[in-house]
Amino acid sequence: MPDRTLTLSQWIDSVAQLAQPERIQWCDGSEAEWGTLRQEMLAQGEILPLNPHTYPNCHLHRSDPTDVARVEQVTYICTSQKDDAGPNNNWMSPDDAHRLYERLFSGCMRKRTLYVIPYCMGPVDSPWSQLGVEIIDSRYVVANMRLMTRMGDFILKRIQSGEPFVRGQHALGDLNPDRRYILHYPAENLIQSIGSGYGGNALLGKKCHALRIASWNAREEGWLAEHMLIVGVENPEGEVFYLAAAFPSSCGKTNLAMLVPPQSFRGWKVWTVGDDIAWMHVGPDGRLWAINPEAGYFGVVPGTNEITNPNAYQMIQRDTIFTNVAVTSDNDPWWEGLLSGRPAIDWRGRPYESGNGPAAHPNSRFTVRADQNPAWSRHSEDPMGVPITAVLFGGRRARLAPLVYEAKNWAHGVLVGCALASETTAAASGKTGVVRRDPMAMLPFCGYHFGDYWRHWIDLQERVSSLPRIFHVNWFRQDQNGKYLWPGYGENLRVIQWILERCKDRIPAHETPIGYLPIHGTHFNLEGLNLAPDALRELFSIDRRGWIDEFDELENYLLDYEPRVPIELKEALARIQRELASTG
Repeated sequence: MPDRTLTLSQWIDSVAQLAQPERIQWCDGSEAEWGTLRQEMLAQGEILPLNPHTYPNCHLHRSDPTDVARVEQVTYICTSQKDDAGPNNNWMSPDDAHRLYERLFSGCMRKRTLYVIPYCMGPVDSPWSQLGVEIIDSRYVVANMRLMTRMGDFILKRIQSGEPFVRGQHALGDLNPDRRYILHYPAENLIQSIGSGYGGNALLGKKCHALRIASWNAREEGWLAEHMLIVGVENPEGEVFYLAAAFPSSCGKTNLAMLVPPQSFRGWKVWTVGDDIAWMHVGPDGRLWAINPEAGYFGVVPGTNEITNPNAYQMIQRDTIFTNVAVTSDNDPWWEGLLSGRPAIDWRGRPYESGNGPAAHPNSRFTVRADQNPAWSRHSEDPMGVPITAVLFGGRRARLAPLVYEAKNWAHGVLVGCALASETTAAASGKTGVVRRDPMAMLPFCGYHFGDYWRHWIDLQERVSSLPRIFHVNWFRQDQNGKYLWPGYGENLRVIQWILERCKDRIPAHETPIGYLPIHGTHFNLEGLNLAPDALRELFSIDRRGWIDEFDELENYLLDYEPRVPIELKEALARIQRELASTG
């Protein structure tokens, strides 16, 4: 087991003695360093240059075909007691995990360079930021960490002066899926990863540090580390609000983070503070304040174009690393969803022929600095972050969930997050309508038992004097023919407008057993939107029988986390069930 009293240099030396690299390089994040790394990667074929005229300073990386996504099945939380990891995590004892690590890491960096990456998650001057050091033998990871974090000598000096930091040890190994593991030791502030070069498994500052380790630390220290975007909204009156929102995959998270107001919303402005992770603390004014720990975006690129997400599309036109996209005959990057161009070479580097599957991998990615986003907010670098007015949970439900509803109180809101779910699509699974629970969109990322996590959320109300309101949104309601009833994208600002008006207590709402809904035909901005009356009725309707079944299923789901499910959640659930049963 590693000695936590080791200095940074001693720790690096101990890893080097085990992994046996040819050399050690301390990274400073400078342009000169990037220039050298870039030339080395180009020479070795680790990255390929893209068209310098249309995509200046953009590069393509192709990963091993077996290494294209997070590997939840070999991601472990290593706590002394199995129950502390919870049913929501794979568990391995710390002793067993350290023995496994020593066996797999022994000699794994021979003839390779060990890179030392000192980094900061969060604005460098924020009291809520955290420092980390990742040891890695992949230049691709160094290049991505340079975009995703604040890294360099100024962070190294802080660590060497004695500031605490999260330790991350990563090695590519031989990329054999049978020798691929991502191990988290929350009590040791330690991450060990081997056998993968994919971002979620290798960029240890992201999901591993900023969510799994940080969520454990957040519970101990009284704050929240959440899989949430942070977006700022200003209305024509000059009022500014900030929202944090959690969405499972394929539920519109990036589009909301970079929402462009429609032409009918003159005078409205929207800024992106963060697109993926929020660290929320209780501020001196008793409100909940959030910082974005990341400095860049590691986003899924298929489906991105100048219509669906113009801000994202514009920001990746330069200084971007693309991973596993296709290329055209002009050497432009290409992915499904682009409105122009044709793929010539697929993501594996083979000539592309129509009908042979997607040209770009469905999980192909872009890595880019956040400040390239045209909607980037300067508050992304504010040490205090931004005050949160509302928390949104959003799922993909074709029939059940209305367009928007508001929780009645904090405990009810936590239950709304706990119940968060999406329905599978035919393209994803071959069977539609299968409900997948993903509480708070944290199922793959919470570093401890979900029951304790929900208790931590409930207890926050004792420390926050001005709690944010909690809402649920669903952009994906469909009619009987499978047609979407809501146009989505920029028009989602209409829903945000209603949410903000509710947060200011300016408009009434219709009380139902599941929460407060917009009153049909009033106090909801539909100006210029041509929706059929039947569509409006469906968007704001409550299927009593369907909700009875939904909450019965949720009650059974919570049994997996007993006896740690907070009593407040069970009482909120029982109250809704009684109201549904007594409602005609």
